[in-house]
Amino acid sequence: MADVLTARARLAALHGIATSYAPAPGRTVEVPEDTVVAVLAALGVDAATPAAAREALAAREEADRRRLLPATVVVRAGRGALPALPQGTEACVETEDGAVLVLDGTRPPGALPLGTHLLRAHAPDGRSAAAPLIVAPDRLPAPPVRGHGFLVQLYSLLSARSWGMGDLGDLTALAAWSARAFGTDFVQVNPLHAAVPGAAGAPTDPSPYRPSSRRFPDPVHLRVTDVPEFALLTGETRERAGALLGRAAALRDAVLDKGELIDRDATWELKRRALELVRSVPLAPARRAAYDAFVTEQGRALEDHCTWNALAEVHGPHWRSWPGGLADPRSAATARARAELAGPIGFHRWLAWLTDEQLAAAQRAARAAGMRVGLVHDLAVGVHPSGADTWAQQDAFAAGMSVGAPPDAFSPRGQDWGLPPWRPDALEASGYRPYRELLRGLLRHAGGLRVDHVMGLFRLWWVPQGAEPTRGTYVRYDPGAMLGVLALEAHRAGATVVGEDLGTVEPGVREELAERGVLGTSVLWFERDYAAEPAPPLPPGRWRAGCLATATTHDLPSTAARLTGDHVGLRHRLGLLTRPLAEEQREDAREVGEWLELFERLGLLPEGRRGDRGEEYVEAFVLAVHRYLLRTPARLIGVWLPDAVGDRRPQNVPGTWDEYPNWRLPVAGPGGRPLSLEELMASPRLRALMAEVGARAGAWPGA
Repeated sequence: MADVLTARARLAALHGIATSYAPAPGRTVEVPEDTVVAVLAALGVDAATPAAAREALAAREEADRRRLLPATVVVRAGRGALPALPQGTEACVETEDGAVLVLDGTRPPGALPLGTHLLRAHAPDGRSAAAPLIVAPDRLPAPPVRGHGFLVQLYSLLSARSWGMGDLGDLTALAAWSARAFGTDFVQVNPLHAAVPGAAGAPTDPSPYRPSSRRFPDPVHLRVTDVPEFALLTGETRERAGALLGRAAALRDAVLDKGELIDRDATWELKRRALELVRSVPLAPARRAAYDAFVTEQGRALEDHCTWNALAEVHGPHWRSWPGGLADPRSAATARARAELAGPIGFHRWLAWLTDEQLAAAQRAARAAGMRVGLVHDLAVGVHPSGADTWAQQDAFAAGMSVGAPPDAFSPRGQDWGLPPWRPDALEASGYRPYRELLRGLLRHAGGLRVDHVMGLFRLWWVPQGAEPTRGTYVRYDPGAMLGVLALEAHRAGATVVGEDLGTVEPGVREELAERGVLGTSVLWFERDYAAEPAPPLPPGRWRAGCLATATTHDLPSTAARLTGDHVGLRHRLGLLTRPLAEEQREDAREVGEWLELFERLGLLPEGRRGDRGEEYVEAFVLAVHRYLLRTPARLIGVWLPDAVGDRRPQNVPGTWDEYPNWRLPVAGPGGRPLSLEELMASPRLRALMAEVGARAGAWPGA
């Protein structure tokens, strides 16, 4: 049995699969053997039997011995080296702009242009090979010396012109106004990725972190009345559009005035009907040319995305159950369906173009108003297993696997997020094309990118289908390649990158991210001196400079809820507490009390009012938190927009589905009354906070 275990272990190591992991210092957990076999199978390796494992290992070792070049070569400009080649090998680089550079052994990687090229080699023994060569910048673009801005979930930001949820027009208005009023440098939004529609009348999953596609945004974010052709509607069509405007106003008022939840599906139903009317207006020649250029530039990726959308409308969103060969995007049946569904596919193609246009307009408005960064988009960690991306790129995803997290203090049973992972071997074999195209699409109209669970560029926790999350294992990616592609695309876009590196992080990951210029995420409540007992709050001068510093996130309690303890009561009502309520409340009060004491000691809060939970003191506490963040050397300071008006509700409570209205709440005031964008702009509370943040943002220890 030892030989097969050795063969499997060696196979696992060659494919980046962990056979054990250390959840804490001094503790090692062995990965179940059936998990290793299942993960190898998902990578196309049969190790189910002793003979199969030995045969697979021998084949892999022989392939490695015969290989002249890696599947993809990634180097950093100015450092590193190209792969060692046998003496006498002829090699050249065909650059992406068509030039041919002959490599004679004297040309270092630093002399190669940045970009995605082709490396060719011909060895004296007759072996020939070609591999994509990605030459990446040494570091990512640096953000402003000191910047500040808002963090907001776009759907929650409704204005007097919204159709039931926040849209790209609202984002444009917020960015331009905040830049001019308070000198903000960025607005970070939730993922705007395309969602999977609900099946058989079921509601669409409102979570922006489980999309159909990360490559294309969702047209639900369109401001319909800003589409130029809307103004050209006439006659009966104009009247029908007017009726839809009236229904949209009622939907908006139901949220803002009556306190109803955001209804994404109802909003999209109205927008779709209006857009179908607008589609009847012919495009002017200049706009037709712009549309044609967009379609040509986006190529097959756009065609596949729109085809999936059209097929999902006919057969439902679960493509694995589609009939007659439609589950294969390259089948003859799918080719026939593309012709038969040319109209719906063209409609979705047009929607993608309109959304791209409005995203571009939002970024232009942000920069024109003075923002040094502009829009910061959010890259979700994965996609829905039945969505457009998994249909179009089936070879790139590991079938039968799901991304999650191993057991920890917060989730003793581990987590299964239901997101299929990318196959690292498939990414390498493709020259990282899916990843490159994804990043390029997200950065088309952005000054920054937040990468959710940025540790996934190094390794991800894979859970075999049907298994408990505790029976998963880590699978490694090539961080040099993943970071290199990220650096190249960010360089081309001139974009800042922020990595969400909260929670359990493998040793060395934060250091490598910092060395490459990726900013981390530092949330006030987690910044403690864990080397001391009992882990007191970390003094502001000891925070890392390379981070986005903020008080909270969409998954955490608002700052007002932290002070008042409202979040503990909420988790109790939802049945999420692991200890008695009184014990949780005492622990929470102790932690908040430590921060209050520090704020008082630093002169950020008046002393002697620590038991005060009145709204005036809550407002002072929120201001003190941000004054504290401004004393850190953080490169970026993020203000959670609901914090600025005293909202006490989280946008998302992890571990809940129907129990809490995740992703469906508008920004609201202390009492829970929704506030429109116009009310936010006029809020004395918000203006006082942002005036101080803007005035102090440049005065920091590292300036």
